Order: sequence, then C-alpha cells, then structure tokens
Amino acid sequence: MNPKQMKKVMQSMGIKQEELDAEEVVIRLADREIVIHEPQVSRVTMMGQVTYQVAGSTEERSRSDLDADIPDEDVETVLSQAHVSEQEAKDALRRSGGDIAQAILDLTRGRQS
Repeated sequence: MNPKQMKKVMQSMGIKQEELDAEEVVIRLADREIVIHEPQVSRVTMMGQVTYQVAGSTEERSRSDLDADIPDEDVETVLSQAHVSEQEAKDALRRSGGDIAQAILDLTRGRQS
C-alpha cells in the first residue's frame, strides 16, 4: 500500500497523522534528561486523543551535570529579578544558553499588564 492510500485508510478510520518539523526533543525526568537530536516527530490524533511518536538518535544527560554548568550567581540574579524558584531560574538559563538577560525576559514576558 502506498503512503497516499495508507493516509486515506487512516482518515476513514478517524486517524489523523501530521509530521512536525522538530529540531530537538527533550524529555526531562527527575534525575536526567533524554535528548533526541534531529527527531522525526509525528502527531497522531485518534478518537480525540493526541499522541506523539518520536524517533531519532538519543543522548542522556544527568540533571546534576547540567546544573553544575550554571554559576550560582547567575541563578541568584535571575530568580531575584524574575521572582521565580531556583529550578525555574536554572531551566531558563539553560534554555537561553546562559544569557541572563534573555532568561529574565523569557520568564517575565506575559506577566506584564
């Protein structure tokens, strides 16, 4: 069965599949992160339930290793300026690549009225 026929059969069964153009997928666990580089991501909707299928090369990183790369002074600056928890400050710094100003902006954006 060719892909076009397969899609038609799936649609007739109420299944919708959409390919997403993801650059990276990160699954954060309590003690580590699973990073999937250059993933193939599909969003499948069936009977109102949405699921994601992810495939790609993986890397696991310890959360403590990630936190060790972030200077305590940077965390203190972000949490005091953005009025967030220590973990939220660390996460924002990680997402911003260590850019303190960007981390603060990301955390405070949307709270201003």
